[in-house]
Amino acid sequence: MEQFLQSLQGTSIATAIREGESLFPWIECVHVLSLTIVIGSISIVDLRLIGLASRERGVVETTSSVLPVTWTAFVFAVITGGLLFASNATTYAQNFYFQVKIALIALAGLNMAVYHLFLNRGAEAWHTSASTPMRARIVGAVSLCLWIAVAAFGRWIGFTISTPT
Repeated sequence: MEQFLQSLQGTSIATAIREGESLFPWIECVHVLSLTIVIGSISIVDLRLIGLASRERGVVETTSSVLPVTWTAFVFAVITGGLLFASNATTYAQNFYFQVKIALIALAGLNMAVYHLFLNRGAEAWHTSASTPMRARIVGAVSLCLWIAVAAFGRWIGFTISTPT
């Protein structure tokens, strides 16, 4: 694994990001903006599931209007995150906060998959917050907590790894 990380870090794009004067900060800005949109748009769905927002809209209506934005921003977050990772792969791979962030994203993905594959049956009838079942409320609360933790651990990465110079 170490050899793979070193070869990734040694690519020309990783070197340009690491050694360039402004490439890393620009990519980081797009990454943070993308994650903000991901977390914000997911929060709209989660808060609807919990029953704290968009109470007048159905769950399916809320989800279908928000998820295209979420997925688009997620693609940008993955691309920019991959570029940032490549610039200092050996250090990031060993960073506790980075490892936890990746694990939390995986858990959030699993939570979403469980909801969409098993728990959202009958969601077309969830037109009010009162009609949203407890299983959906729990999934929404878990998702919201996971994504808040992703943001927190992502921020802590910045305090433990300095930007390349």
